Amino acid sequence: MDKKKLYSHVDHTLLKATATWVQIQQLCDEALKYGTASVCIPPCYIKRVKEKYGASLNICTVVGFPLGYSVTESKVLETSQAIKDGASEVDMVINISDVKNGDYGKICDEIKAIKTAAGGNILKVIIETCYLTEHEKIEMCNAVTQAGADYIKTSTGFGTAGATMEDVLILKKHIGKNVKIKAAGGVKTAEDMENFINAGCDRIGTSSAVAILSGQDATGY
Repeated sequence: MDKKKLYSHVDHTLLKATATWVQIQQLCDEALKYGTASVCIPPCYIKRVKEKYGASLNICTVVGFPLGYSVTESKVLETSQAIKDGASEVDMVINISDVKNGDYGKICDEIKAIKTAAGGNILKVIIETCYLTEHEKIEMCNAVTQAGADYIKTSTGFGTAGATMEDVLILKKHIGKNVKIKAAGGVKTAEDMENFINAGCDRIGTSSAVAILSGQDATGY
């Protein structure tokens, strides 16, 4: 798979707490240069990026990130503000405590509420696979499908582990036909990127795409 094709699947990401405006601009400039699917940035930078880059960039952001246990009302408000500020894609984190309590319906209801707030914009649901059993992963496939989200996403990149091929294959087997997969966290080589795409991932979340595809050492998300 050529580099242009690989870049077209990448959500070019910078979500570190220390991210500066200079670094965010570099991320955006790289996204334009290489043709990535989006930039995935902290909510506090959405409006500034939109004002500087306009419609030339597809802006993705995160909600309830990275732990997921903020209340639904807070996540809905975050989503509404993100869309108002100029984001067109939202990556939300589920409440993992609800998973562990077996409150799968509550998770489905939360995803529905956030999808409503997102309107016609893309919603990706981060389930943080490193903390879940196989049964819980399957239940999350069901919840994401029933709630009408656009993507299921493996990881925040801030957990104990990122995307694995085993998890991607589980998700592919159990999600609905209208749900796509995003692999994130720990993608460190071009081979990793290609393998995940070939396995059925539509998006790859990484801060390392440019380093990977230019032959540099890949570090980060």
